Amino acid sequence: MIGPVEVFCFASSQVRGAYDVQVVGATDGDTIMMSNGLRLGVAPLPEPPERHDTLVVAGGAGARAAVDDAGVVDWVARAAGQARRTTSVCTGAYLLAAAGLLDGRRATTHWRFCEDLADSRPAVEVDSDPVFIRDGNVWTSAGITTGMDLALALVEEDLGPEVALAVARLLVVFLKRPGGQSQFSGALAAQQAAVPALRELQGWIARHLDEDLSVAALAARANLSERSFARAFRREVGVTPAAYVEALRVDHARTLLEGGARSLEAVARASGFASAEVLRRAFHRRVGVGPAAYRQRFHLVA
Repeated sequence: MIGPVEVFCFASSQVRGAYDVQVVGATDGDTIMMSNGLRLGVAPLPEPPERHDTLVVAGGAGARAAVDDAGVVDWVARAAGQARRTTSVCTGAYLLAAAGLLDGRRATTHWRFCEDLADSRPAVEVDSDPVFIRDGNVWTSAGITTGMDLALALVEEDLGPEVALAVARLLVVFLKRPGGQSQFSGALAAQQAAVPALRELQGWIARHLDEDLSVAALAARANLSERSFARAFRREVGVTPAAYVEALRVDHARTLLEGGARSLEAVARASGFASAEVLRRAFHRRVGVGPAAYRQRFHLVA
């Protein structure tokens, strides 16, 4: 919740009166205990205004629990019906789904909960990869800090790219990520094999991205046949060895580009790609934008 509020607050410092933010919640008092132990001052849920601009539903354990509160779900449905656009941050998507606002739409949430949301709400087309998704007048964002990416995109739509970039600089956000950009390696980092030999191999791969990381080479290093290795790796890590290696190489290339690397050929070599063209294809497939565009976005807000 706090990330988007900060974005709108800083936007209003650039364009006076651009946003008037009200924080409301389902509470009997005037505060809500947040999951990190802090108390947040909120106003009780009001009768939804006849017309308001943007509804932002924040995530957290409370949002997931509130899907069983008919009053809260009804309020979200009515408030969304009277808003120009409706958005969610992280698991706030659960409340939008419970209110029927995501039926037949593409949506995302924190990568840890995408599978659960898809299973519990089959009418929703859940995509676990993007930072945020816009489907008509409904926007959903991935986990936690991506709410700021979504809010910056809303500011850009409302006030233009220069204001959005100025806000990003003020917030010391080093990269304003496009919505189609992947959630990157957050999920990948958590995909650690339980088998010690494979877990050690994962660490070795990360330190030797510019070497031969073919299935044959990795299987030999793991002292397994190619077939047994590929099957065990996918079972333990959740993706094929080739997909895992590509994701790590793209993430390494991303880090080099963020550091100001100019030559795509050099970035490709350092990341283990056969050529700059192979890097471009993999980068676009994984990140949603090309490496040159990614580098340009980074330097715009540096």
